[in-house]
Amino acid sequence: MRIIETARLTLRTWKKKDADAYFLINQDPKVLEFLPGPLTIEKIYEFIDRCNIQQKRYGYTLWATELKETDELIGFIGLNYTDWKAHFTPAVEIGWRLGSQYWGKGYATEGAKAALDYGFNKCGLKEIVSFTVPDNKRSIKLMERLNLKQDFKGDFIHPKLPTNHRLSKHVLYRIRKKDY
Repeated sequence: MRIIETARLTLRTWKKKDADAYFLINQDPKVLEFLPGPLTIEKIYEFIDRCNIQQKRYGYTLWATELKETDELIGFIGLNYTDWKAHFTPAVEIGWRLGSQYWGKGYATEGAKAALDYGFNKCGLKEIVSFTVPDNKRSIKLMERLNLKQDFKGDFIHPKLPTNHRLSKHVLYRIRKKDY
């Protein structure tokens, strides 16, 4: 089901047939630089199921993102309900993961702006967060382009990673509806 359309993108619910293309994205060393590791095809199917369940439950998810011109899956952009234990949860996170061949074309910015608008104006959210490791400068620049502001007291150790893991430390960014 199509949820959001922008000038160049369609953000929609996931289909089982998306699994192979999304699997390949999650094998790309550039994409994996700030992730714990590649996803198996089984984990891809679990991710697709979770996303579609979340869409039904909350009205938003990390949507499959495709180019309108070709219907090619390029990754995901969207909103994710996050309730693992951290000082800022439960929260709604904005996130993206695109194949590296689609970086630098403005797709993540275009889709994320639409996702923010959807979250604030269709879902009635009051705040949206985003987070990443401090070295992920590309994502941090995108957060800043979206007008998210760093919560300098919000740094945290990701609870799904060992504390000594190279990716455990995260920086937190926030945007409130009134500042959108």
